[in-house]
Amino acid sequence: MKSEIELKQQGKIKRLTNKTFKFDKRFADYFYSANYFVKTKKIVEENIPNNICTMQFFQRNDDVHVCGLDECIALLKTFTDYSKLKVYALNDGDLISKNEPVLKIQGPYQAFGFLESAIDGILARRTSVCTNSFKVVKAANNKKILSMADRQDDPYTQAGDGYASYVAGIRAFSTDAQCSWINLQSAGTMPHALIALCNGDIVKASELYIKTFPDAPFTALIDYHNNVVNDTIMLCDHLKEKVTAVRIDTSASLIDHYFDDKDTSNFDPHGVCKELVFALREELDKRNYTFCKIVVSSGFDYKKIEEFEKAKVPVDVYGVGTSLIKNWIGFTGDLVNVNNKPEAKEGRCEIPSSRLELVL
Repeated sequence: MKSEIELKQQGKIKRLTNKTFKFDKRFADYFYSANYFVKTKKIVEENIPNNICTMQFFQRNDDVHVCGLDECIALLKTFTDYSKLKVYALNDGDLISKNEPVLKIQGPYQAFGFLESAIDGILARRTSVCTNSFKVVKAANNKKILSMADRQDDPYTQAGDGYASYVAGIRAFSTDAQCSWINLQSAGTMPHALIALCNGDIVKASELYIKTFPDAPFTALIDYHNNVVNDTIMLCDHLKEKVTAVRIDTSASLIDHYFDDKDTSNFDPHGVCKELVFALREELDKRNYTFCKIVVSSGFDYKKIEEFEKAKVPVDVYGVGTSLIKNWIGFTGDLVNVNNKPEAKEGRCEIPSSRLELVL
């Protein structure tokens, strides 16, 4: 099965249309534009309005998967007189190198220049999330990834973050907002709060979940008492095949009670360690509870997933949050051509690209 990125690169995934996006109307009032861009727009309109310029956008890292281009195109279509513009862009998901242009806009500066910082920001956020997500997907060797990034940042970032992760190949999300651009439904497990409301009774919490959502797959959060193996077996003994999966979310500051009487001198037993997952799978299989899958979360990034996969830890699903949404890629917009003549600050110039497509 081809990844979303491969399909994008082969032209088999259509670009998102501007109907997908719900922009704040205050873009039209320059609310999100840097003040000096707004002032420059006024200066140009009143004094030098007839220049046709080219602005190109790039970043400074290799092995990056660009994202946010469809959103930027929609932004231009929504808040500019785009009939005056020519826009060239790569596809969301394309693998790019440092200094490679991903977007070029040609036209009167006053028609689009005020959106420069907004475009930089969209590309920076979406590209960071897409690239982070791609690393996680690759590390997981086709195992399912659940994006739990909703709890790690401003709620208003969820729709774009979800789309960027989707482009990278992630298909399971915690909130409807994360799915809102991609026509999926959210999924997840019970929270610790439900167990607390049942006075720590995991069985009761599970029964109430299944009673309320009888047709939904059921994944139990199983680390509440920091006794994962014991509580999982207890739950499966009681509910049998109704337990689709259990999720281990042990804090890195804790050692599960499974290791209370065991020698842990040869490994770090804190948190969701490999040895705990191996032990749980072994105990489940001894009892023929092969139907119960194992989900792990808490502090997973692509490096930790690589370690687990190298050791062939019997994980079925990785829950990943913080590492998906770390911003580390910045974009720059440069004016590089004015009236068909090279014009840029020293050290910058227009970079030709045969990969850019005319999109507007």
